[in-house]
Amino acid sequence: MENPFYQFDPRLSAYFEEAEKRCAPVYARIDEIAAYNEAKVLHAFGEARVSESHFAGSTGYGYGDRGREVLDAVFARAMDAEDALVRHNFVSGTHALTVALFGVLRTGDRMLSLTGAPYDTMEEVIGIRGEGSGSLRDFGVEYEQVDLLPDGTPDLEGIRSRVVGAKVAYIQRSRGYSLRESLSIASIAELVRIVREADPSVRIIVDNCYGEFVEKQEPTSVGADLIVGSLIKNPGGGIAKTGGYIAGKKELVELCSYRLTCVGMGKEVGCTLNESRELFMGLFFAPSVVASAVKTSVFALALFDLLGFRVYPAYDAHRTDIIAAIELNTREGLVAFCQGIQKGSPVDSFVLPEPWDMPGYENEVIMAAGAFTLGASIELSADGPLREPYAVYLQGGLTANTGKTGVMLAAQAMLGQGALKLYSQNT
Repeated sequence: MENPFYQFDPRLSAYFEEAEKRCAPVYARIDEIAAYNEAKVLHAFGEARVSESHFAGSTGYGYGDRGREVLDAVFARAMDAEDALVRHNFVSGTHALTVALFGVLRTGDRMLSLTGAPYDTMEEVIGIRGEGSGSLRDFGVEYEQVDLLPDGTPDLEGIRSRVVGAKVAYIQRSRGYSLRESLSIASIAELVRIVREADPSVRIIVDNCYGEFVEKQEPTSVGADLIVGSLIKNPGGGIAKTGGYIAGKKELVELCSYRLTCVGMGKEVGCTLNESRELFMGLFFAPSVVASAVKTSVFALALFDLLGFRVYPAYDAHRTDIIAAIELNTREGLVAFCQGIQKGSPVDSFVLPEPWDMPGYENEVIMAAGAFTLGASIELSADGPLREPYAVYLQGGLTANTGKTGVMLAAQAMLGQGALKLYSQNT
């Protein structure tokens, strides 16, 4: 690896070259998917007749904000959905998911998770942890989950028997803080089929975080009723400063809008301030940026597999999200990896991340992210809970080359702190 700005151990550079050779055909596949999605998004912009006037912000109530309405239309087309609710005032993906669940569920309803335990930050929203805090459970919503099979895949027969009578079937597309495989669109299509056969009245809601534009279709393309995500992940393209979206069936999006604003007003209110241009532009760049993030992920998986670590998924596996999970085996290895990623960040590269008790998480968590937008995990970032097997979850990379440099710096940091034993590839 010829790089005059970073001095990598020559043995590590040799591993870089080998990883790049292995990844070349995978990169080509990623480029082909990106080209398709770029065309799809461009077509969505044209169909919605986007113009410069739609970038102007509104204030106050935001009545008659044409940009807000057209942005919803572009997102809906890009996501193969009937309608969308795209707003800068969603503070996170968890917030958007909360709005969706509270928008659709009512007292006495049952929510069934088809993919086992949800992501950590959703536990208090649902009521798995915490009491009396205003969770779904506090409002009389029953929660159940169908645990994954030992191989990490959904229990299709268990789902078939238990989904009958549920109001919402909840699917988490990405792996979260687990080592299961993320769900492909084909897998989600199978889950949709089983739910529809068992009980056509069930509403299917997919946590789509980290999955947008990784494949050529979205869960709404194969029958999901709602998909939900964050704009500081994939669909914001590294440009959106904040926000989230809900997309899917029109009547359900309307119910969600009543939860975000108020009943009777819904999508018709909410000023856009000066955020519209960046949300449009972020969506336009998203397929290309997502491709860079997936390439960064693929390279990391190939490199650390060569270095002897267990990785999820395999570097050449079919991808359905941008996350790479690597078992680093020790607390020291996890901390060193994240500190190396921080060194490869364009912002705050001099900062040394340390584990801390982050709100909403059960264990100490370490997070590395030197990002232009705070917490934007479409930018190169890495994090993980301080618990066995000390797996790190890597995501993002606005450009593939800088993403790879960050991964190399992570390996270099582990080597320097004794968390990685490196030998010549000939020994």
